[in-house]
Amino acid sequence: MRRRAWLLAPAATLAFLAGCATTTPPRTIAETAAATPQLSTLNRLVQDAGLADMLQGPGPYTVFAPSNEAFAALPANTLATLAGDKEKLKAVLAYHVVPGNVTSSTLKNGPAKTAQGSEVSLYKSGTFVTVEEAVVTQPDLVASNGVIHVIDRVMLPPGR
Repeated sequence: MRRRAWLLAPAATLAFLAGCATTTPPRTIAETAAATPQLSTLNRLVQDAGLADMLQGPGPYTVFAPSNEAFAALPANTLATLAGDKEKLKAVLAYHVVPGNVTSSTLKNGPAKTAQGSEVSLYKSGTFVTVEEAVVTQPDLVASNGVIHVIDRVMLPPGR
């Protein structure tokens, strides 16, 4: 009997400690982007455009987030123009945001209205997902106020 109690004591201690462990609170979209190395350019531009507050807000939002490589592929003058014009930068970044929580499993083919006001075309076939001409390379980075999908291109809204 004493042996059984002796064996149960470590298990009970572990169960108690597991119950006391603190879990990391869910991160917002802005915090998730800031913590994702491949989104460092996007994170900097979101800060410059003044969109961080929106992406820390209640949402929900779906962000089609261009990777650092996507921004590097832009012509240098395009990125320089955007960096020098806060309103254009804000419009381009808002074009990557769709109100609502659209995960890869709930994505429906067709148009979706962006926070910028224009529509983007979403397409899914199996696990292959595109938004406009951009391919989702990393889907479903879940945040407390929505979801991020990393894409391989920077999308420019119509007329930009």
